[in-house]
Order: sequence, then C-alpha cells, then structure tokens
Amino acid sequence: MSKFVRFRANHHTSYGLLEGTEVQEISGGLFDPPTPTGAEFALEAVELLYPCEPTKILCVGLNYRSHLDGRPAPANPEVFYKPLSALQNPGGPIKTPLDSVNLHFEGELVAVMGANNEVFGVTCGNDLSERDWQRGPNKDLQWWRAKGCDTFAPLGPCIATGLDYSDLRLQTVLNRKVVQDQTTADLLFPIPAIVAYISKWVTLNPGDVIYTGTPGNTTKLNAGDLIEVEIEGIGKLSNPVV
Repeated sequence: MSKFVRFRANHHTSYGLLEGTEVQEISGGLFDPPTPTGAEFALEAVELLYPCEPTKILCVGLNYRSHLDGRPAPANPEVFYKPLSALQNPGGPIKTPLDSVNLHFEGELVAVMGANNEVFGVTCGNDLSERDWQRGPNKDLQWWRAKGCDTFAPLGPCIATGLDYSDLRLQTVLNRKVVQDQTTADLLFPIPAIVAYISKWVTLNPGDVIYTGTPGNTTKLNAGDLIEVEIEGIGKLSNPVV
C-alpha cells in the first residue's frame, strides 16, 4: 500500500509519498511513475493540500442504511455535484457562510479515479451541508448553496492505494467526541457499483473524486469547532470551523 500526498514546501507544490512522518517528494504528476527526486521533508514542515486535482466532484446521497432516517432506500445511487471551489485542504478552515444557521458535517470515504474508470485510491472527505438550504421551508431548487459553498468539500490528507476499501472503519469526531462510527461494508452501493452507474453517462477523468455518502446522524457545527474524519488505513482529515 502507498500513500500519496500533494504538498507545498519552500513555495513549491509537489506530489509525494507519505512514509510515517516523512514525505518523499516524487517527480511529475500523481499518475506518473512515482520517481523520487531525493528531497525529503518532515510531515510537520510541509503544508498538505487536497491530494488530487479533480475536474469534477461527484457525491452520493442516502448511501448508508443508518442515514436513511425512515426514508426508502434508493433504487440507484443518488448522485449530485459539488463545485471545485468547494475543495478545502487538510487543516484549512471550514468557513460558515453568510446567513447559515444549520451547517452539518458528513464524514465520508472518497474514491479517487484513475484511468479507464478504475479507482486509483481512496481518501477522507467531509461533505459539508447547510440543512436549511437543503431541505428547509425555504430550500433552494438545487443544492448549489447547501452543498457547494466555498470550503464545503475538505479532502485528504492522503490517497491510499492498494487498500481494500470494502470494509474500513469510518469515524467522525467533533471536538474529540465520536459522532459517527460505521464501516464501509454498510454502504448501500459500494464504490464499484457507484463508478459503474456514473460512468454510463458521465466521463470520469483521472483525479476526479466521488464522495460515497455519510453514515448515521449529523449535527450542527459552530464556529470554534474542530471536525475530524478518520478512516482506517488512510488517516485523519481535520478542519476547524470559523
């Protein structure tokens, strides 16, 4: 298994391999053969960035039975988009938008696409959602605000390749309290089924990401909170709320 990161060091952005607490810089892009440049950095000395550069962000709703809350299970994956401007780096702030009063976390496993509709690897994501704009009495026709505001798609810290992602423990921690705890074995539609469904109509380019859904219940976030998504074998995505 390998862990790929995208990082900034000395005003330069690179890809690298994460090995323990060290980052080994590699030449070229994420999908080039991982050739070390010889430069190594302490993890604490670099700025981690969201670990790939997608052309699109797709997301799946209602994909854990524990998240249905009495709603019927969908017959097919329920897919929607987030804009690229929603991406946020590991450690970067989640910015509460103007007039938002009901902003929720959604810890998720995220698939990162490679070539030919193959999954390159997986990472952690947080599908931030403003519930009043999503389904309140004055909800928007589309989820462009509810799911798409700036910083509403934290992603990272790394892409794990060669990992069996069919049964990984996912935990979301709010201010050091576990608020979601589920295994990806409980996904209604696993990643291969999601990819097969989406690719019937939409071209999936290398680097595109698919947020696969959130388990259980979610709650309101407030300025000053710290929200963390941790997935077995991948790592922890941490973001403060401001």
